[in-house]
Amino acid sequence: MVKIMISGGGTGGHIFPGIAIADSIKKIKPDARIIFVGTKGKIEERVVPKAGYEFKAIWISGFMRSLDIKNLLFPFKLIVSLIQSFLLVKKFKPNVVVGTGGYVSGPVVFVASLLGIPTLIQEQNSYPGVTTRFLSSLVDEVHISFDATRKYLKRKDNVFLSGNPVRSTLKIYQKDEALKFFNLETGKKTLFVFGGSAGARSINNAMLEIIDEIVDKGIQVIWQTGALDFERVMEKCKDKKSVKVFKFIDEIDYAYSACDLVICRAGATTIAEITYFGLPAIFVPYPFATANHQYENAKVLFEAGASEIILDDKLKAELREKIFKLIDDERRLNEMREKVKAFSNPNAGETIAKAILKLAERRNV
Repeated sequence: MVKIMISGGGTGGHIFPGIAIADSIKKIKPDARIIFVGTKGKIEERVVPKAGYEFKAIWISGFMRSLDIKNLLFPFKLIVSLIQSFLLVKKFKPNVVVGTGGYVSGPVVFVASLLGIPTLIQEQNSYPGVTTRFLSSLVDEVHISFDATRKYLKRKDNVFLSGNPVRSTLKIYQKDEALKFFNLETGKKTLFVFGGSAGARSINNAMLEIIDEIVDKGIQVIWQTGALDFERVMEKCKDKKSVKVFKFIDEIDYAYSACDLVICRAGATTIAEITYFGLPAIFVPYPFATANHQYENAKVLFEAGASEIILDDKLKAELREKIFKLIDDERRLNEMREKVKAFSNPNAGETIAKAILKLAERRNV
């Protein structure tokens, strides 16, 4: 039996590609045993078991880039996480260990590489994270989503452009069916607004200022607020039947299928899903992302005419005009739909899964 260990998490952007890769492996090798390693209290603890995979946790957190007392614990957490990773790897005896980014994947992949176990990293962003940059020279293969990522990696011989996989459970529905799922009307323009798995306060604040005008213009809204802003947004929209407010949307494929325009952050997984569904989007890159990588992600699409960008500090000044200008411009919306599809790589999950299984064969020789 092939045994695969996948580590990554902290955000949906790191864990959903891991699940997509696991699903692709299962399609090729249904009897493969796959285990995920993440952290307690983060999104992976909830979504991994729901996806049908075993989950184990280690004690690790990111290093704060600003002065923070929590940083005093980081060296201790790192040592503990390395010990925990060693014990998990020795007990599970994986054929391959895969890292999908975030601080949690660092100790697991590092330990596996020291033990001589084949390792692979899947990097989602155009500017690779600290973990990828540190481990890229140690692992057997690095699979990237943007060609521009190569220049940030010391080794080039183990780097492959494979794309960012999307979850195999995502389905493109007929628009009428998707609108019905949210109890919204057919024939009306619909916005899908979200800020990633945790929400985005700046997007929520900007939307709150113009939501009355949006509703008055007959535009429907599907709005994922995140947990922190849910009550506040719900209170504002409780009497607006054309605005559907959620903390988190598990069935996000219905939201993608229902909308005419998306307003969202520019995380790599979000971009992969939007390109997969072929959706016009206004990207609002998270301004505090490492090395401004969300802006770099969105810039690639914007320069190709496949999307629009609003900087976070320009939201309140520009969001209203951008929405109303785009929502009824069918020519521009259609142009964006066509151009954004060119960035989709629907076979990314299968490509990476085959690479993992090939490494597993080498382990068995």
